[in-house]
Amino acid sequence: MQTLTVNGNNLEVDAEPDTPLLWVLREQLGLTGTKYGCGVAACGACTVHIDGMPVRSCQVQLQDVRPEETITTIEGLSPDLSHPIQQAWLELDVPQCGYCQSGQIMAAAAFLKDYPDPTDEDIKAGMTNLCRCGTYNRIKAGIKRAAELS
Repeated sequence: MQTLTVNGNNLEVDAEPDTPLLWVLREQLGLTGTKYGCGVAACGACTVHIDGMPVRSCQVQLQDVRPEETITTIEGLSPDLSHPIQQAWLELDVPQCGYCQSGQIMAAAAFLKDYPDPTDEDIKAGMTNLCRCGTYNRIKAGIKRAAELS
């Protein structure tokens, strides 16, 4: 058994130490907003925050999460959709299919902490999550709108 702090809650999980955090979140805790995309940390669909830093949860093993660390998933970003990224995504109808969007939102929320007034170049360099639908221009617009709302 291992205790994790996820979205502000201390939760007990019973999984093998080498289980990817992604599967612990989805299968053990039922937090299915975090998506499986590629399994090799290339796409970013599984992005969550550990102590505020974006990480690709498919490549973090349960044994590597320290008890004092806090994990935030898309479900914990804002319970009432009041986060500026969520507001901007809704206002601009950013997603097309939506599959990658929880990872995009989590990456963008962390990105805006470091780049509160990002340029197009900042966004292109800093947002490395992939979108099969190619909605990168809408994602960029969403990030810029979220910066205005912040």
